[in-house]
Amino acid sequence: MATLSPRFLFSKGVVSQPANTPPVTSFLETHPGAYTTSRTHKDASFVLFWERQLKRLVDSVAILYNSNPQLLFGPNKTTSLSLPSLSSNSPLLQSEVRELVNRSMKRVLPIALNERSEGEELSITALVSGNLEKLSENESEGLDHERFGNGVFDVSIYIGTYVPTVFGIEGNGAHLAVVGRGRDDASAKYSDWVRIRKSLERLRPPNGTELLLSNDGDRILEGTVSNFFVVCRKDNDEAKGQSVHCFEVQTAPIIDHVLPGIIRQLVIEVCLSKGIPFREVAPSWSESEFWAEAFITSSLRLLQHAERISFPSSWESLNSKSWEEISWKDKHFEEGPGMVTTIIQKEVMEKAASEGRSSPCNWTGIQCNEAGSIVEINLVDSGLDGTLNRWSKTLNLCGRREMRCLFYQKINNL
Repeated sequence: MATLSPRFLFSKGVVSQPANTPPVTSFLETHPGAYTTSRTHKDASFVLFWERQLKRLVDSVAILYNSNPQLLFGPNKTTSLSLPSLSSNSPLLQSEVRELVNRSMKRVLPIALNERSEGEELSITALVSGNLEKLSENESEGLDHERFGNGVFDVSIYIGTYVPTVFGIEGNGAHLAVVGRGRDDASAKYSDWVRIRKSLERLRPPNGTELLLSNDGDRILEGTVSNFFVVCRKDNDEAKGQSVHCFEVQTAPIIDHVLPGIIRQLVIEVCLSKGIPFREVAPSWSESEFWAEAFITSSLRLLQHAERISFPSSWESLNSKSWEEISWKDKHFEEGPGMVTTIIQKEVMEKAASEGRSSPCNWTGIQCNEAGSIVEINLVDSGLDGTLNRWSKTLNLCGRREMRCLFYQKINNL
């Protein structure tokens, strides 16, 4: 019998054990709300880009609340409430979401850390759902801090294991396939998209890494769970460019209804800081002869180079029942990541390390020495006013599992 990978869900005040925890996609399909997903790094030393993740989560909550509340509260929830507008810049909203997420993380993260095997990272999904009943109780009182603190939002934390793909190793490139239309609104990351994109799975070719989206059968927007980039030669010279200035990095703009991914933004920042030509334009399949490299980005993969992109010979064929009924045209890339992709990946990883260690919300709080042994634990606790209070203690020469047990005990004693 196959061993079930440890996965834990904290929801409604209860931590579900692995045997009772559904796959994360099944959980998201059946629970409305805004969500974000990240993972740990450096043998679970810290959570990647957690400050950026929390900001994106707050933004998504505000967007859904204002423009599409059924995606936050649930499709079967109806109300005559006239909801007041809610800004993602509201200190009250930011404080409430951070407090709820951090409080929930303290309940489940230590358990997951204790069960994690050597070399594994943890994938972390935080889901914020609206509680319409609680909101209705104080309809006439306006949206104030007391209502926020009275259960207007529920937070669930899902933690599983994740083994990152090693960048640059032969055979670790992504196999991509363009299979369907883009989403209607990607300004917020919401759980109902997990259900919607499921219908595209019938068109996933064997060994397909990710499914790409296009509205017109030419311009590629993004992946179902990733952002998509190409590195174009500036002319049709077959000679390999010796400088980044011979190329241009392209990705679809936000106005094309693509998700404003965290790693997507980091790639843009890297291109600007390193002088790599960059343009926000949807890569066109009709110009794929100029594509020298391609890669996808996500909070789990970070950056993965593409080995092959498959495009349907006929756009109408995407109405087929399976991938086998479709005739595909393939774009192959050289094995291994190209020069520009490698430069960008290196810079993204350096940002991951620097932001992970410096983040004030780095409450995973485990620091290791060069040998990989845990030597310090830091616990960051979010107070009701949204401020951060730090408790830290350094313990030397402790075994990894002993340290995790002590970490768990310290949190339970808070």
